Amino acid sequence: MSNFPKPPFDTPLQKTIPGDSRSMSPQPDYGYDSYRGSGRLAGKTALITGGDSGIGRAVAVGFAREGADVAISYYTENDDAQETAHWVEKAGRRALLLPGDLKDRDVCREIVKKTVKCFGKIDVLVNNAAFQVERETLDDVDEDEWDETFATNIGAVYRLSRLTVPHMKNGGSMIHTISVNVDSPKPKLLAYSATKAAIQNFSGGLAQLLADKNIRSNTVAPGPIWTPLIPATMTGEHVNDFGASPPLGRPGQPVELIAPYVMLAGDEASYISGATIAVTGGVPII
Repeated sequence: MSNFPKPPFDTPLQKTIPGDSRSMSPQPDYGYDSYRGSGRLAGKTALITGGDSGIGRAVAVGFAREGADVAISYYTENDDAQETAHWVEKAGRRALLLPGDLKDRDVCREIVKKTVKCFGKIDVLVNNAAFQVERETLDDVDEDEWDETFATNIGAVYRLSRLTVPHMKNGGSMIHTISVNVDSPKPKLLAYSATKAAIQNFSGGLAQLLADKNIRSNTVAPGPIWTPLIPATMTGEHVNDFGASPPLGRPGQPVELIAPYVMLAGDEASYISGATIAVTGGVPII
């Protein structure tokens, strides 16, 4: 696990968001050959947004190998989503594919409805889907893009959390993907950074609001992680040097996010709620 690649990287930029894994060089490590489960999520059902690639795919693979069935919500990346489903099913678990735009309230309702119809319940909700675009100046961030970022990143977190609660039993877990940017906002990711801070605040309030139902709410704050969103949303210079700044000198790989999500999803974390787990390559989060 100490041989993960370090920049500089030479990977082609991608024209569509959120991008796809197959075009990346080096390929993201999703844990196919390294992650071994031990039944920590046996009998559970998880709904993961942005589950087609990146962190979402790694978490889906990890959850399946820990014994969970997985509903995979994604935008339009059918090939990537099918690949994720393949690995879930290869682990002996059921996979449900749920395409759709999370900015749409009806889509959010259908995603929850179909998950419950297929699996009968939702034990774990992973709000992971996100939208970002690098912009040089404030003038470059137009109002439509600002609204899209907030509707995707925090609006969907609110909607899916609210819709999921009635189908969660005692001991349910909500895990929301935020970012190291909540502590160190990136000026060229102005809207994205703001939404991630909002999600952290929302999760802290939700942890208190849902405590009487024994439903936990936590966040995971990744640093730079090598996912398709990077070559799809950043400039060539930033992609080439991506992940060079943390003390570990490299970006994290999706497989390195599996452990905190599994921990927060499992019953062993029954007293962890309102927390943020930092996975940042040595960058402290206060």
